[in-house]
Amino acid sequence: MLNSDELRLFLAVMREGNMLAAARRVGVDHSTVARRLTNMEGTLGARLFDRSPRGVTPTPAAFALVAHAERIESELLAAMSSVAGRDREVEGTVRLATPEAFASHLIAPRVADLRQRHPRLTLELASESKVASLSRREAEIAVMLKPPPKGRFVTRKLVDYRLGLYASKTYLERQGEPATRADLSRHVFVSYIEELAGFAEMIALDQLLPGATIVFRASSSAAQHAAVAAGMGLGVLHVFAAADDDRLVQLFPESMEVWRSYWLVMHADLQRLPRVRAAADFLEDVTRTMRDRL
Repeated sequence: MLNSDELRLFLAVMREGNMLAAARRVGVDHSTVARRLTNMEGTLGARLFDRSPRGVTPTPAAFALVAHAERIESELLAAMSSVAGRDREVEGTVRLATPEAFASHLIAPRVADLRQRHPRLTLELASESKVASLSRREAEIAVMLKPPPKGRFVTRKLVDYRLGLYASKTYLERQGEPATRADLSRHVFVSYIEELAGFAEMIALDQLLPGATIVFRASSSAAQHAAVAAGMGLGVLHVFAAADDDRLVQLFPESMEVWRSYWLVMHADLQRLPRVRAAADFLEDVTRTMRDRL
């Protein structure tokens, strides 16, 4: 019969893609991983990985096993948290993957509130443009710009928010303020590096002004905000971030705003863990409180 240690090693190999990285992840040597995988294959009577000098490739049997292994892993985590929670507060670590602006302007300034609620809960905030893999346990919770297309996830909308067209006061003094939408063709813009944007929804400039002249691109929303504020050009920025920056002026707010949504996504097997529930409740409270400013 398979045991939990073997399943843990198996999942590490599936998530890391090779035995060496899996060994580092779980704190054993490479030969231990190889030996236990061989034992598992003998127990199951099926090959789990095709081995080659380039690494390992999961077989159909491995893909069939992984969902069961993840459920067992999650049940063990839930059991540990449930028993511990009878005598102690919510505790442990939750990694939250979010878009950069959401992390910097909505979560980080209010994380002390979470600490006050749950002193033994540690929040790890991974603010990136790329999509974190919940199935590989790169994070327990993710905030995304659209629901994932498939997978065993629990998904619900957190809040809608606005993106608007902004320029700095110094830029407008130098170049003149556009009076009409047609005037925008004479101006230059800041935007995303398209191939590095985790979601197509991040790139709103193409929706507002197809063919705009772009003179600066960045994968970071904070870098774009800084460039616009410094007078580099016009840019589409998060209203909840730009509205508090007195260097910036919003242009055509009635006709040139784009609405987007933040979605809360959790792996179905982790949603019952007390630490994950506590972090998810915190996110919903923050967005509910800030809804009018978004």
